[in-house]
Amino acid sequence: MILAKVKGNLVSTQKNSYLVGQKLLLVHAIDLNDNYIGKNDVVAIDVASAGIGDTVLLVQEGKAVQQILGHKNAPVHSVVVAVVDSINVNAKYTPKK
Repeated sequence: MILAKVKGNLVSTQKNSYLVGQKLLLVHAIDLNDNYIGKNDVVAIDVASAGIGDTVLLVQEGKAVQQILGHKNAPVHSVVVAVVDSINVNAKYTPKK
């Protein structure tokens, strides 16, 4: 999974038939300090109802994408699977007993 920021929506008048009805987002990978990583944006299907400016988790693994969509017919590589509410890297983990 990749941490990313939603930069915009993608609108297409023609889509692959398996993408009809799917919301497409333009996202860019970020680090834990909210800085962009690399130079490339990614087009991803949104299954988490994310919006512009949201920090999201992005899956870029074929088998996971197939499981999320329920088939392997769509030409999809990236899917937004969650909107991140907050990130805390300094917290100590204490398992519940």
